[in-house]
Amino acid sequence: MGDSSMHRNVFNLSRAGAVLAAAGALGFGAAPAFAQTASSSLDVSATVTANCTVTTSPIAFGAVNTLSSSNVDGTGGVTVTCTNGTAWAASADAGSGTGATLGNRRMTAGSNQLSYNLYTDSGRSSVWGDGTGSTATVANTGTGLAQDFTVYGRVAAGQTSVPAGSYSDTVAVTITY
Repeated sequence: MGDSSMHRNVFNLSRAGAVLAAAGALGFGAAPAFAQTASSSLDVSATVTANCTVTTSPIAFGAVNTLSSSNVDGTGGVTVTCTNGTAWAASADAGSGTGATLGNRRMTAGSNQLSYNLYTDSGRSSVWGDGTGSTATVANTGTGLAQDFTVYGRVAAGQTSVPAGSYSDTVAVTITY
């Protein structure tokens, strides 16, 4: 190899070293060195609101023999889901039957009526209503999970003047929280 060729190779290596040094000075490949720091807090917030949902399962009394001296009982259900820690109360209205009251609800078939009632207890002694008069509501505190309670229904015996037919009613269930 000639002297001139060797000189060129040394020169090229020197130039490559200078390029790498310049790249390092511009911040390529080297981690930046910081001399100072500053910090602050980032506030994060949310408001959890009290919420409830309600679903129901129907009471189907089935075949009712109005000539029988026995009551016909049935059960349905209500499921309440409320935000954890939210106090709630479930009430029921009188239903949509003409002339119905909380003490005497009425299923209808046309203009005919079949009396019944809803209760909060299996002994059917506490009428489920809006908490006024002698009616009761069902109350609890939400857990964030579904809470079920049974609704007890009864068609009282002795309604011998009620004609055959398919009777129904709709009762509004309200959750107050």
